Amino acid sequence: MIGVIVAEALLYDCQSLKEKRSVSKSVSSRLSQRFNIAIAETDHYDRWQRIQWTVVTVSNERQHAEKELNRVIRFMESQPEMDVTTIDWEWL
Repeated sequence: MIGVIVAEALLYDCQSLKEKRSVSKSVSSRLSQRFNIAIAETDHYDRWQRIQWTVVTVSNERQHAEKELNRVIRFMESQPEMDVTTIDWEWL
């Protein structure tokens, strides 16, 4: 089972694309180190206050994949430098 989430967030303290990249790299590297996922920035490349990540995990059971992605969402929502605005789920 392949679980996919597409998460969008607002970045409050970023004043440039350079600051956005710094936050993006920091959060995405912590996520990929902590969880069994692949993560990529997939939209809003030229907007310094918005970010969209696509997160993917693979498991032999949907329940396990869903649990892992829920942990990822909780981690994202706990980050003080951003506010998660939308999350879309997909199962392949």
